[in-house]
Amino acid sequence: MHTELTALERQGDELALLGLMQLVSPALPIGAFAFSQGLESAFELDWVRDEASLAEWLSGVLEDGLTRCELPVLARLHEALDQGDSQSIATWEEWLAATRETAELAAEDSRLGVSLKRLLGSLDLLPRDQQLPSEDLLTPLLPPQAGYVTLFAYTAHLRGVSVRQTLLGFAWAWLENQLAVACKALPLGHTAAQRVIEQLRPALVDAVNQALALKDDELGPVLPGLALASALHETQYSRLFRS
Repeated sequence: MHTELTALERQGDELALLGLMQLVSPALPIGAFAFSQGLESAFELDWVRDEASLAEWLSGVLEDGLTRCELPVLARLHEALDQGDSQSIATWEEWLAATRETAELAAEDSRLGVSLKRLLGSLDLLPRDQQLPSEDLLTPLLPPQAGYVTLFAYTAHLRGVSVRQTLLGFAWAWLENQLAVACKALPLGHTAAQRVIEQLRPALVDAVNQALALKDDELGPVLPGLALASALHETQYSRLFRS
């Protein structure tokens, strides 16, 4: 009996891991490839021009952005989903929206949220109702217009992914997307991108450790450079990305 339970537990862990890999895959059809989160503007402004400056930029965004904003909020959303606390989920959803300092950053979160919700509906991972198509529905725990971060937490929780693994997966997906942007818009080869990953992998773990230790009143991104880059991107003459 003990062996059977161990096998079932192992299967559950493996399915959760595969579910997380699916969620963070660049092949996930939600359109994340279309957004650079201000990075394209940093290229145009010559703030980021090569491998070294790219690694420095990403380190700063990770330390002063994700570590203090998306990652700790993901942990709080995961906990609220565990507890069935719709009020806390709505509060953190509103808090996240308030941290988006430009129209492009706000639009990115909402558009990716819409795309992820549509995908979840297509995979029969949302509640069903005879009156509405499944992509128009969300569990009663979530706000009707939930953004990407909230829906990421919901999907990870639904798949049985632990809090820590959820945060690591989100950080990894962010890093991969940023490097994909750099490979398209800079003379940066894929080998250079892998060197940046090797440099920043320990920083992702540190970011998760810090995010899990922060108190509510310690949260909030401190990214004036990214906000400025994002605002300037709205009127950039030539661009490949939507943010």
